[in-house]
Amino acid sequence: MTRSIPRRRFLGLAAAGAGAAILGVRRGAAADTGDYGGFTMGMQTYSLRGYPVDKALEHCRELGVKTLEFATGHLSPQASPADIEAVLAKAQSLSLKTLSHGVNPFTKDHEANRKLFAFARRAGVRNLSADPREDAFESLDRLVEEFDIRIAIHNHGPGARYDKIEDVLKAIKGHNPKIGACADLGHYIRSGEDPVKAITLFEGRLYGVHLKDFAEPKKNAKGVILGRGQLDLEATFRALRKVNFPADACLALEYEEKPEDPLADIRECLAAAAAAARRTA
Repeated sequence: MTRSIPRRRFLGLAAAGAGAAILGVRRGAAADTGDYGGFTMGMQTYSLRGYPVDKALEHCRELGVKTLEFATGHLSPQASPADIEAVLAKAQSLSLKTLSHGVNPFTKDHEANRKLFAFARRAGVRNLSADPREDAFESLDRLVEEFDIRIAIHNHGPGARYDKIEDVLKAIKGHNPKIGACADLGHYIRSGEDPVKAITLFEGRLYGVHLKDFAEPKKNAKGVILGRGQLDLEATFRALRKVNFPADACLALEYEEKPEDPLADIRECLAAAAAAARRTA
């Protein structure tokens, strides 16, 4: 996700081998994973931030994705239990599985952190995409163990706390193995980093991927359809296979362009991802 004024406003809203079944790559399992070469494709709902949550979820179903990473504008941890349940029931009615939520801030305030984990448990979320402060990790070490919910540190691009791959690697070193990475591949491009290398280096601690592409490696680069910029899609899927991307981690398209009408572009992104994933199967 890009740290921008529109995002801040948005976040403030209330509203193939059979033996690999335990992995995100399940060769020969196209019947239940769609047409992505054995991967299960998800959506970061920020891609559909121009729509109210019910309509966004209906579009996810129409687009053929199977899993979700909810953005806070569509599912707020501060919403009432009834409102949270209504959103989750809508997703379930459309056969959409909620795997992740974020990006969430964490500090040294253990009780505030605990409330986010309690929300995740209530929502059935396995992974919390996160931007934790340096003083949050003592609390997070305790909470990931107590709740058996993962923290996936998200890189926001140039100037952010976790700009570089090494920033995330240093942050998770020595901490509970349930604290890992959500690799936003587009933002690594903006930061002048190799997104495929990020996948490889996070092996065993990669709990989320935001599929995203940019035209060039600079801070103000333009977002583009997957595969038309700097992102090597086939190399991305080969790397995900190599690191055995977990089945209960969240591989999600996040498309930030044209928030008022992104559907045609999103379809092109998903088609490009599906073709690349199949070529590497």
